[in-house]
Amino acid sequence: MLKPDIEKILNKQVSLEGESSALYLSIGSWAESKGFHGVAEFFYSHSEEERAHMLKLIKFINERGGKAEIPAISKPKSGFKDVKEVFNLLLETERENTQRVSEIVHKSLKAGDYTTHNFMQWYVTEQMEEEALAQTVLEKLEMAGDSPGGGFYLFDRDLPGFKASFTPDSADSGN
Repeated sequence: MLKPDIEKILNKQVSLEGESSALYLSIGSWAESKGFHGVAEFFYSHSEEERAHMLKLIKFINERGGKAEIPAISKPKSGFKDVKEVFNLLLETERENTQRVSEIVHKSLKAGDYTTHNFMQWYVTEQMEEEALAQTVLEKLEMAGDSPGGGFYLFDRDLPGFKASFTPDSADSGN
């Protein structure tokens, strides 16, 4: 059985995952309307991933005897200056998400809720990967330069296949 305070912070995370999903969907739509099809595909995929994270939390809360709350999702930002802005927003959002996951891990451990603590370890690893991916994409974007030709064309084309430079396996092996 979930303790009420743990249930509350998990439901708060459900809301954050939903907000992230909506934001990434909005960014994907903006990018697609600008002809940045690789950027759009990247963000549409990330929107689905955040939705899956939300659903995973919902199921966990309910399976542990809690009551998952389905949040109202506020309208996300929909106008952006450029692609660099959206990837900086991605990194900022993922860093915020990491902070929230860390708070849940800390509170669940403090409360002696080892089941939630164990469950949240998946999110800890996921957030390390998400932050590393956002940082990698920003570095690649910087290399591509500001001009919409050449480098940016290749960046947009190749973006859906970008992988994070950090993976838990590389951390274990020292790579």
